Amino acid sequence: MDNTHYISTELLSLETLAEIVSCDKSLALSEEAKINIQKCRDYLDKKMASHSDPIYGINTGFGSLCNVKISNDNLSKLQENLVKSHSCGTGEEVPTEIVKLMLLFKIQSLSYGHSGIQLQTVERLIAFYNNDILPVIYTQGSLGASGDLAPLAHLSLPLLGEGEVYFEGKKVHSSTIMKRFDWEPIVLQSKEGLALLNGTQFMSAYGAHILLKANKFSYLADLIGAISLEGFDGRIEPFNELIHFIRPHKGQIVTASRIKGFLDGSEIIEQPKVHVQDPYSFRCMPQVHGASKDAIDYAKKVFKTEINSVTDNPNIFIESDQIISGGNFHGQPLALALDFMAIALAELGSISERRTYQLISGTRNLPAFLVDNPGLNSGLMIPQYTAASIA
Repeated sequence: MDNTHYISTELLSLETLAEIVSCDKSLALSEEAKINIQKCRDYLDKKMASHSDPIYGINTGFGSLCNVKISNDNLSKLQENLVKSHSCGTGEEVPTEIVKLMLLFKIQSLSYGHSGIQLQTVERLIAFYNNDILPVIYTQGSLGASGDLAPLAHLSLPLLGEGEVYFEGKKVHSSTIMKRFDWEPIVLQSKEGLALLNGTQFMSAYGAHILLKANKFSYLADLIGAISLEGFDGRIEPFNELIHFIRPHKGQIVTASRIKGFLDGSEIIEQPKVHVQDPYSFRCMPQVHGASKDAIDYAKKVFKTEINSVTDNPNIFIESDQIISGGNFHGQPLALALDFMAIALAELGSISERRTYQLISGTRNLPAFLVDNPGLNSGLMIPQYTAASIA
């Protein structure tokens, strides 16, 4: 069975991403992607041979130096200097599972044929991915508004035989990897440094990684909430679909249905109740968990769009014979989605802590702090304090 994922113009879904990660699939370019990359590079080479006007980042300086024209003889050195000068991240190292996602997303973005990258450069990135050669990247240095310049510079530095990578569990200089695989450093051509450094793959990798976990957390929140409802001798009526169909938020309906399904056949939930209704933290699980589900769904749409996009600058459009400088590297869509997701996941923790408090409070015939001989033993008093401090 072929355990390879072929990079193509087909949308990369989060489900496919989860499969690539969990099955440790190798990457390869589809023939379509190879053609797109090569056509764009050929176009740019032809354009630069006959074009003397300044084109941002290709034959000019970068950022505030955009008005400084660079001669054609120095275009390769310009791109190499760009990668080296931007490799100035600091702080903690980015976890290797995030780095691997960054490689995947950068390869995906470059494969569409709007970036002017060399085919061999993308193939080398794929070789890094497939051989678990993971560049050492630092968490601090990205501004978001300028894309992920410093992290992506560290991602790209080993292409030049510079910087450090993790390989076979050890941190080594990338020159060691060049010798091990009998590789020559990539000689960057015009535009390539910008293609590698401009983008949102650092932000996207963190967001996608969190989303893959968020689905699991959301499911477990419902499962644990259902068990807590049983333990608290709660009522099933708040999960009746009639309530939720008259306020039909998708997440709310899904949550109520799932919790009701978990409790199907429970003798505890069906036994007669003395109390008329339950505290909010039990009764409002569909509304609270559901709102978090809807927020996670929103973030999924944003990140699915992003990981299937071209986010470098400038962008090359062969059909219309244009090279356009814009701002697709800007991280604002991701920043808002990440903030929203942080709120959503925090709320799952907050309502969970409130249920824990109810369970240890000594009501509904449960022993105080869920322990025999309270006083001599503190029981689950302090875990609830810990949960409150985290929430």
